Amino acid sequence: MTTFEVVAEGLGKRYGPARALDMFDLAVPTGAVYGLLGPNGAGKTTAVRILATLLRFDTGRATVAGFDVLRQPSEVRARIGLTGQYAAVDETLSGRQNLELFGRLFRLGRREARQRAGDLLERFGLDEAASRSAGEYSGGMRRRLDLAASLIRTPRVLFLDEPTTGLDPRSRNQVWDLVRALVAEGTTVLLTTQYLEEADQLANRISVIDAGRVVAEGSPDELKSMTGGDRIEVVVRDPADLAEAARIVAPISGAEPVIEPEVRRLSVPVVDRVAVLVDVVRALDDAAIAVEDVGLRRATLDEAFLHLTGHRPDHAREQAGAGRQAAVA
Repeated sequence: MTTFEVVAEGLGKRYGPARALDMFDLAVPTGAVYGLLGPNGAGKTTAVRILATLLRFDTGRATVAGFDVLRQPSEVRARIGLTGQYAAVDETLSGRQNLELFGRLFRLGRREARQRAGDLLERFGLDEAASRSAGEYSGGMRRRLDLAASLIRTPRVLFLDEPTTGLDPRSRNQVWDLVRALVAEGTTVLLTTQYLEEADQLANRISVIDAGRVVAEGSPDELKSMTGGDRIEVVVRDPADLAEAARIVAPISGAEPVIEPEVRRLSVPVVDRVAVLVDVVRALDDAAIAVEDVGLRRATLDEAFLHLTGHRPDHAREQAGAGRQAAVA
């Protein structure tokens, strides 16, 4: 029987006339990484702030670790950790001093706070930099220190609100490894992100949120299948063969291929992927159509996001814009 550590039903939140959340539903299974995926302004951070008892909602209900967010906020806070989009560490203090301070704020004794800080510094690979001020840390180190601070008391539920924003790939991978280790030890993680790869790598299940409402929910593979699932792509040597190749492939696949003449390619959705691929290759060979490339391709989470929301995530648009600027320059 599946149990749920985080449940939200019909949450609504307004800022004046604007709706930040609109009948928002969520059910996060115990011991999982659950991804909340959406563009900037979709309502991800609002949802996290409500579930972490930092913001009151207007309608609906929510429970975290079995406690009502509205009526039992102290019980909820005692069982959660939270890491926001930006590292909330004191840059004038050393890494060790930061963690000891958090320990004292969580009412640990001086000796226990010192011991816990040491354990976390070692675990997060910061022990050699423990005496340096946090202001001297790299972005990845500050993020790891911030994550360590949220674990001063081992939480049942950890909220990570876009935890790798602005990090380089190496630092992002380090944070991913830490998240996986926490889940292996029993912590439930609710992760908000606009990085599709991050959701794909970490999350067992994902809710796609747009304009304050969940527009789709499922595993990464289930979301990808909403775009049409697997596809066979064929690149022919001679563009004149495209129409004939499409005529051959259509009855085998059971669908009408999409032809892209500028790249001499056709693609078609398939269900029985391997069997259809073998039949397509054999039929094209029998028809003496020269093929430069043929293969199976799975839909990406990027394509699923575009299909579900009608636009790409913000970071993808930023990367595309940077590429265009570089081309112009």
